[in-house]
Amino acid sequence: MKHYIIVKFTEGTDVKALVEPVREIFKETLEIPGIHALDLCVSNSDIANRYDLMIIIDMDKEALPAYAESEPHLRWKRVYGDRIAKKAIFDCD
Repeated sequence: MKHYIIVKFTEGTDVKALVEPVREIFKETLEIPGIHALDLCVSNSDIANRYDLMIIIDMDKEALPAYAESEPHLRWKRVYGDRIAKKAIFDCD
C-alpha cells in the first residue's frame, strides 16, 4: 500500500531546509520489515492554501503498526510536530 503524509508547515518555516533532514529520518523506516520504498515531494507552488511536503511510503499494510510505533516516526512527530500547521494522512492500495 501507499502511505501518504501531506504536510503544511507553519508560516515562516524554511521548507527547503527541512527536506534533507526529514528524508534522513524517514530513510530509517526502510529498515522496518514490510517497508519497501520512500519518496519525498516538495510543492512547486507558493500559493498560500497549498501544502508544502508529501512523504510517500510504500509498505505492506501489515507493516503500518510497526511503522507507527517506530523510533523514526516518533522522532518525526517530536522534532517537527510543532512546525506543522496541518497534515493529512492517506492510505491506499
